[in-house]
Amino acid sequence: MDHFTLRDGVLHAEDVPLPAIAEAVGTPVYVYSRATIERHAAVFREALAPLDNPHIAFAVKANPNLAVLRVLARQGYGADVVSGGELIRALAAGMKPDDIVFSGVGKTHGELEQGLREDIGQFNIESEEEGYELAAIARRAGKVARCALRVNPDIDARTHEKISTGKSENKFGVPLDRAAEIYTALAREDGLDMRGIAVHIGSQLASLEPLGTAFGKVGALIGELRAGGCKVTHADLGGGLGVPYRAGEVLPAPAEYGAMVARVTKDWDVRLMFEPGRVIAGNAGVLLTRVVRVKRGLTHPFVVVDAAMNDLARPALYGAWHDFDAVEPTGERTTAHIVGPICETGDTFAMDRECDALTSGELAVFRTAGAYGATMASSYNSRGFVAEVLVDGDRFAVVADRIAPSAIMDAERMPDWLA
Repeated sequence: MDHFTLRDGVLHAEDVPLPAIAEAVGTPVYVYSRATIERHAAVFREALAPLDNPHIAFAVKANPNLAVLRVLARQGYGADVVSGGELIRALAAGMKPDDIVFSGVGKTHGELEQGLREDIGQFNIESEEEGYELAAIARRAGKVARCALRVNPDIDARTHEKISTGKSENKFGVPLDRAAEIYTALAREDGLDMRGIAVHIGSQLASLEPLGTAFGKVGALIGELRAGGCKVTHADLGGGLGVPYRAGEVLPAPAEYGAMVARVTKDWDVRLMFEPGRVIAGNAGVLLTRVVRVKRGLTHPFVVVDAAMNDLARPALYGAWHDFDAVEPTGERTTAHIVGPICETGDTFAMDRECDALTSGELAVFRTAGAYGATMASSYNSRGFVAEVLVDGDRFAVVADRIAPSAIMDAERMPDWLA
């Protein structure tokens, strides 16, 4: 459920009509609903109620906007970060250092130092080499890094190949058959507190079966480690739960996920950790856009909108689907190609899409755009960066300014030998 609904024929975000935001802020613009974010955060937490004191950290890469993170911090969420920049954002938004998990296969030396300096809750070590480097940094700093070892269980999550992270050919984690050996060796290192196992097999999962299989392998590894004398007090089960991008699409509910986790992990005797991202933020945002013009096509018209692949990259990157709806639908329907203005054929949101009929100047939305939307934006074609708005009941605020191409140019320099 989300809080984007039609009222008197006009699409609203909570109690704010979207045309009011377009008039005040311009288009394209991302619009987030605070009520939806909070509802999804509560639903996910309630789904884990059968577990003993689970740790929940929002995957910042899904939506790093400071206002969004602040809303989640007030819901008691920590942060799962994958860069030093995300760590800075999480702290600035009010996430507690102890509630921050640092994941990612390519943490730099400086980022490892940064995480230690901020005394974060956990590093998810992704390789043997990273573990030894972190241990050396910690010893020099006179600190101890709390760590989990991320394993690659070689599980096909049956999701898009570019967001699959748990197969043997993916770059993430250590091979399961070497995990016990690596964990045992790292546990002997001064500077490391090896306390757990981490796993994350992919994003936008439409079935619980691959997750259950992966978790079963983690449980067996925990037993093997304990039998060998290692301490294991935490298990990080990652995120990846999918959201419906198409109207009427049914995916596993958080409650089903929570019940499966409770069943699979009932004998583990660990504190379980989770990093939901898309399932919290996805349906909490839309990309509001205006039709530039409707161009006659050979088979169907091209609806050219002012949003583009630099604003919402998922369709170009993954062939991803986003429902496309008029803000003030008339009831008339058509079949059209929905495209942006960028000079790339890949700047195509949908082909042969049945949708609301639209004309030049009318407003529309790409739904389920609250995750992996603005965070992936670029300034390609010198278009500048898209603005972001947060709605709270009958009020709204710009929470990320539109960055004009001229402002981006301000960061560029002409060498004196070209002046």
